[in-house]
Amino acid sequence: MTELAFIDPRRVRARFERCAPGYDAAAALAREVASRMIERLDLVRMQPARALDLGSGTGGVARALLQRYPQAQVIALDFSLSMLRAGRPGRPSWAAWRARAPQLLCAAMERVPLADSSCDMVCSNLAIEWSAAPEQLLREVRRVLRRGGLFMFSTLGPDTLRELRAATPRAGPAHPLADMHDVGDALVREGFADPVMEVERLTLTYPDVHALLRELRASGCAARTAPQARGLRGREWLAAIERGYAAFARDSRVSASFEVVYGHAWKPEAPRVTDDGRAVVRFSPRLRP
Repeated sequence: MTELAFIDPRRVRARFERCAPGYDAAAALAREVASRMIERLDLVRMQPARALDLGSGTGGVARALLQRYPQAQVIALDFSLSMLRAGRPGRPSWAAWRARAPQLLCAAMERVPLADSSCDMVCSNLAIEWSAAPEQLLREVRRVLRRGGLFMFSTLGPDTLRELRAATPRAGPAHPLADMHDVGDALVREGFADPVMEVERLTLTYPDVHALLRELRASGCAARTAPQARGLRGREWLAAIERGYAAFARDSRVSASFEVVYGHAWKPEAPRVTDDGRAVVRFSPRLRP
């Protein structure tokens, strides 16, 4: 994982600001992945006093953390204020919701405005792939975690939307997505211990290419980052995608593959230090497929 200079955070943020009102209706993938990620907490024996949902969006993971840990203070952080606000219920239930609700914090994932060692747990669902500075993001996560704290996350791998990329004529540079092993290596470099990485592939189907593109736009996933991708696309371009997608049709429906990477790691309880002052971090070996 390296700094990705051609991801423009302002463009990405603007995209999510615009799609916030209809995001939940189009975010089936994010909900499913969040559910599978939260299920993995069944294997973790801890009762966090404070948990941070990093890149919270409309707050689905934050609410799930509150349900699982009712005594915890849960903070929902996102760089889009409109997304955070979209997760709030209507006015009639505002008082009841506010009594037991995540605290909303509008900020960048790479500059978390929380004190050092102030969180017991940080969770992030399908958010870190939008960071232009993922290693800085990991440093921030490690900074705000207390010793023995848990970082659990999901992200998208490089095989995501492979059908769409193959079917798109004159496609510009693809949104950069890190390989599972690269993510694990980055965790170790940033001082996390015992990283565990898993990958699974989910396939969603749509009645046609237009339905797929509409959902990608409505969920914010159509945010483009490369300058070459700017500008409107015409009917000929869309027709070319439809022709290219014919090879991936299943029972008159088009499919879209998503490579989902799940991971978790810990901030070490106490680092070992060598004679020359370098910290030694222990981590479990990973089996490469």
